[in-house]
Amino acid sequence: MIGRNVLEEDILLKQFAHASDEEKPRFNWSDFAVEETPTLPGKLQIKIEIGGQVRDYNVADVADTVGGALTDLLLSRKEENIFNDENQRLVAGIARSVTEDIVEQTEDSSSSEVTYNSVELTKIIERALVKNNAHDVARSLIMRLRNNVEHSSSDDETKNQIIKVLRRNGKSVSWNPQKIEAAVSQAFLSLQLDPSPAADVAQGLSDRMGESEVGFIHIEDLQDKVQEELMRQGHFKVAEAYILYRAHRALLREVERVEEEEAIASATDPSQDSLVLVRNEDGSTLLWDGSDLRKRIEFASLELDLCLSADEIERELRRSVFPEMNRSDLEKTIILNSKSLIERDADFSKFAARILLAYIYEEVLDWNIVDDGIGALPAAHRKGFKASIQRGIDIGRLNKRLREHEIDALAEAIDPAADLDFDYLGVQTLYDRYLIVDKTTEKHRRLETPQLFWMRVAMGLFLDEPNDRTDKVINLYRLYKGRRFCSSTPTLFNSATNHSQLSSCYLYKVDDSIESIMQRGIAENAYLSKWAGGLGGSWTAVRGTGSYIQGTNGESQGVIPFLKLHNDQLVAVNQGGKRRGSGCAYLESWHIDIMDFLDLRKNTGDDRRRAHDMNTANWIPDLFMKRMEAREDWTLFRSNEVTDLHELYGSAFEKRYMEYEEKVKSGEIFGKKIPAIELWKHMLKMLFETGHPWITFKDPCNIRNPQDHCGVIHSSNLCTEITLNTGSEETAVCNLGSIVLDNHLDENGEIDHEKLRETVNIAVRALDNVVDINFYPTEAARKANQRHRPIGLGVMGLQNALFQRNNCFGSEEAVAFNDEFMEAIAYYAFEASSDLAKEYEPYSTYEGSKWDRGLLPPDTVDLLEKERGEKIDVVRGGKLDWDKLREKIKKQGMRNSNVLAIAPTATISNIMGSSPCIEPTYKNLFVKSNLSGDFIVLNSYLVRDLKKLDLWGKDMADQLKYHDGELDDIDEIPDDLKKKYSTAFSIDHSWLIKSAARRQKWIDQSQSLNLFIAKPDLKILSHMYREAWRSGLKTTYYLRSLAASNIEKSTVKSDKEVRIQSAEEGQETKKDYTSEEVEACSIEAMMNGEECEACQ
Repeated sequence: MIGRNVLEEDILLKQFAHASDEEKPRFNWSDFAVEETPTLPGKLQIKIEIGGQVRDYNVADVADTVGGALTDLLLSRKEENIFNDENQRLVAGIARSVTEDIVEQTEDSSSSEVTYNSVELTKIIERALVKNNAHDVARSLIMRLRNNVEHSSSDDETKNQIIKVLRRNGKSVSWNPQKIEAAVSQAFLSLQLDPSPAADVAQGLSDRMGESEVGFIHIEDLQDKVQEELMRQGHFKVAEAYILYRAHRALLREVERVEEEEAIASATDPSQDSLVLVRNEDGSTLLWDGSDLRKRIEFASLELDLCLSADEIERELRRSVFPEMNRSDLEKTIILNSKSLIERDADFSKFAARILLAYIYEEVLDWNIVDDGIGALPAAHRKGFKASIQRGIDIGRLNKRLREHEIDALAEAIDPAADLDFDYLGVQTLYDRYLIVDKTTEKHRRLETPQLFWMRVAMGLFLDEPNDRTDKVINLYRLYKGRRFCSSTPTLFNSATNHSQLSSCYLYKVDDSIESIMQRGIAENAYLSKWAGGLGGSWTAVRGTGSYIQGTNGESQGVIPFLKLHNDQLVAVNQGGKRRGSGCAYLESWHIDIMDFLDLRKNTGDDRRRAHDMNTANWIPDLFMKRMEAREDWTLFRSNEVTDLHELYGSAFEKRYMEYEEKVKSGEIFGKKIPAIELWKHMLKMLFETGHPWITFKDPCNIRNPQDHCGVIHSSNLCTEITLNTGSEETAVCNLGSIVLDNHLDENGEIDHEKLRETVNIAVRALDNVVDINFYPTEAARKANQRHRPIGLGVMGLQNALFQRNNCFGSEEAVAFNDEFMEAIAYYAFEASSDLAKEYEPYSTYEGSKWDRGLLPPDTVDLLEKERGEKIDVVRGGKLDWDKLREKIKKQGMRNSNVLAIAPTATISNIMGSSPCIEPTYKNLFVKSNLSGDFIVLNSYLVRDLKKLDLWGKDMADQLKYHDGELDDIDEIPDDLKKKYSTAFSIDHSWLIKSAARRQKWIDQSQSLNLFIAKPDLKILSHMYREAWRSGLKTTYYLRSLAASNIEKSTVKSDKEVRIQSAEEGQETKKDYTSEEVEACSIEAMMNGEECEACQ
């Protein structure tokens, strides 16, 4: 049995095994082995491969290896008479036995040359030692060769390379099954047993770890797994000995820890007070010695390449710590100090996240970083998960049906190591806005950690799943925790709660009656907005100013006063303070009130005819664009006199529009003729000045509409990516989620199709489930969603993916990649929806749809070109077998009327640590502002590339701050990196539009496409949006203007006199901004609902 004597011997043996040969006595063991070596038969040649080099087998090498192991063993036993006759005979005998074993294994070989690698040779030596009852020497041999094992690799290691083993010192190493085998072999040998079963134990454990898909495992948990595997394979005596060995070793470590802490306590740090008096909430006090802070720093530094040492970090985090401060203030100070380090090194974003995470764990779980350590986090999460669910149900926040899940099985799947991939912005956003809070007690506290949150969301989406529910919950949880997919914010807010309003977007149409205006346009929108829904609707049918009202024999004031009402309703209903109420009103470009509509967001004029808080969008027919380009006139109508015009599109619209123009000429109806180019100019002028109305195109949306057989698309939604039919009885609904593209590339930057297909399949099922479990605030929303079952699967992380591929956003390579990845997502998404139709049934209005007619989204580009009569400038075709998919859909149908839509992902991309949807990077260093505060964002990809070139340091960080995150004027940075890290305002708009056009051909709905302009130029704006139209785009979103940066520069020193001519060394420097830049910054704030992405 393994006891304390074996433990002490092992500790000494490890010291001698790791010591260099120069530090130990050396003996000529090989002299005696050569004399007894048997000759090799015939012409047989035996080779040994060590470290990639092949050489002849030499028994002297074997003797030296065995002799070295024997020497280490005897030194650990403090024996002096080592090189004696008995030991010489033992070494010679083992060497002879090894040679005989090799000859026996190779004599039947048909080849004249046989090669053994170092692992195989070690196994043979080990067997020879065991055969000669030299188990202790074999144990010493394994210990001696363990250093080599640490640097070797294997197929299993490659397979499980994502798994990291967390050591007790806080460092981590890659998974290596050979190290497991070596440790288990020593356990067998310590009991004088044959160690050959160790290989099976290591393999079994490796297979189980590969199936678990955990990211990190603490060494203590790993040793628990070893014990379990030993017992599972029937090696109970070895397992018992292994348990006792660990217990003795833990006791010794505890003694060493106490001695070390006493030594640290006796030392003094002149730079800081070692003890600080801190007040608890109950008024009591404690002397804070910073021991927990050092533990937090150790945890937060795991696997990070930081530019400061642990001691330097501790000094930084102790800044502003003072005697008699409150405990909560101490925690906030440490968190804020860690956050302030982000601008020094991109990895400090993860560091700060972990500092915050440790405090979240202590708030939520029965866990303490000092008393329990990070090794106890998995168990604490399993225990806390059950308590979290129960407490959430008890206080009425969570659905009691969650108890129907297999809680124990789900708890086992929770992987807190996945939290290590969060950055600070993601954790803080989750903490402030998403984690469920228990507000029933005097002190509010979170009930969830991030991993408990992900599991709860997944559970909510599969409450009604009839088959394999637990597996499907875990599959979705794996996507969340692995940052492969994220559901939209309403789903994250409300999944598994008692108000499961999970949909993101609602589209409505207001008809020309006071009843429709007040009920559909105001009241129902208030209900929808209350539960985190974004609104988009058409107000085109509402009659214009001066129209006759038969019921009152009066004249209409037009649509503007009602839009003002809608604006105020959005302000009043702000989703419980979590999120601003948001809506977008659409007006078709022939409406008589179009000029007033364009001015709605202006800060001047009659405020009763202004809507400062509401978004607006132009709904532009192709005929207007044609006339504008031809510099022809355009006629505005009163909508109550042209009631069918809003329902028509394409050639039918053009024909009817011109008929109405003839009626205007004959005096039958009212019409106002203006030059189309003048209306276009005013659209663009207001777009730049106020950020609104956005530019969207009616005909591409309708001509390419999969549901053209049962309705008309009258508008897009709040963010311009949803294009669904609306009507008097239906409010369209869409359920959103996004693939994290940058986590679906292989090491060469190519798409991992197997992984992507799996992600899409799981995501489509989860989004489809929302239709059935969703809470619908209105009957019109329920009816539309359950009839058509539309979903909107999108994508985020495009910019990060291009960084990984070393592609500039503005390049042909990037355009081609957009085509490639969007095709793959579309193919797998349509396939997944069709498979769901087979499993359940197609959506109820499938018959007659474009899907049913064999027309898939890429087929409809030609339809648009034919209907428009002008070339659509986009490359056709793709790489996948679309004929095969058409046949599948023809046979099985589709579960969802619409499947794809690329939504903006500003918030969820923060959580995922990815770049927003399809946007280029804003700047390489900037301050991002949202409801959780201000956050420094430093491009981690750039920092890593600069580190490779040994260019990153404080000076480079200061230069990056001084130049507002732009690289062009930093001389030290190579041109290829400047191109790779081009920012949004330095990339020509044509590249963004080309990429968008390639994506749009695969998408059945649309995409939230922001366009960027560095300085006001009406001509550039006109070319930009005309190119978007000619490329077949359906919609565009914000026009982003170059904003002044608010990166604090008080710490930046510059030696460039041309830039700061009056700056003394160390004097505060500040860049002066032009009036255009200041105005652009203000515009940016308005465009973002007073929540500017770049300014405070």
